[in-house]
Amino acid sequence: MNFKDKSPKEKRSIFIVLAVVLVLLLVSILGPIIFPNTAFSTIVENSVGKFFNLFNFFKNNYIIMIETVAIIFFMWLIDKLILLLVSLLKIRTLRGTTIANLLNSTINYLAFIIAIFLILSAWGVQTPTLLAGAGIIGLAISFGAQSLIEDIFSGLFIIFEKQFSVGDIIQIGDFRGVVKEISLRVTKFEDINGDIKIINNSDIRGAINTSSSLSKAACEISISYGEDIERVEKIIHENLSEIRKQIPKIVEGPHYLGVQTLGDSSVVLRVIALVNEGDRYAVARQLNREMKILFDKNNISIPFPQLVIHEAKKENSENKE
Repeated sequence: MNFKDKSPKEKRSIFIVLAVVLVLLLVSILGPIIFPNTAFSTIVENSVGKFFNLFNFFKNNYIIMIETVAIIFFMWLIDKLILLLVSLLKIRTLRGTTIANLLNSTINYLAFIIAIFLILSAWGVQTPTLLAGAGIIGLAISFGAQSLIEDIFSGLFIIFEKQFSVGDIIQIGDFRGVVKEISLRVTKFEDINGDIKIINNSDIRGAINTSSSLSKAACEISISYGEDIERVEKIIHENLSEIRKQIPKIVEGPHYLGVQTLGDSSVVLRVIALVNEGDRYAVARQLNREMKILFDKNNISIPFPQLVIHEAKKENSENKE
């Protein structure tokens, strides 16, 4: 329940408790300072000071606290400088961006871990004890967080084996999307609707990188059996260059591949163009449009499904009667 949803009585009780704690803190801190070596300061130290002895805590440990703040500041500064250096040196490619993002994530984790070790060492915790504790924690994590470790190693293999990079279009089962981010644990994809799908790296199996090479945008268009196939093919070949001009996203082609199938009521012709994977469906739609316009201009009939019904002769019907 949020604080706003609480009743007035509950809110008043919370304010009273906070006020009492605040007063006790102020008394424990300011009492010995304002009234040193007095009966009041003695009473405070022997009563409230036992539980809220912050003054002595700050008095005895202010050097260590300053050292802690300095460690936090310098580790933050070093972290930002390294991240800036990585961003300046990274290659301006999709793979370079992916590696830079992975390095940024790794540097943040390392900076945090090193800062924790330095701070604990400043407070008197022995380094061998820290290392032994880290070993025990690592062993516990290896047994209790096997899926996390599997995700991390899978993420490293994805990056260094160049399976895919940020910006690639990936097919995983029935899902198809653009890689938006690769981290040590998860990978984020954006589907055709703009929704973000987050998949653990260890769950990415059988992925198809459709951006690794040019994709084929195909157009299959039918003509009737009564059309002169040689005339139609000549018209297509003569206009391929013009179709290329009308569809600037085509990288190679378009190419006429010939007769695809001999259908029940039509001859199916196939035209393809090589494009980037992200443009495949858009170019296929444009190819369909340009071929339809071309066939209309040259009076090439595009048949539609027809049902032929044979009626028995009337004489045969009468004989049966």
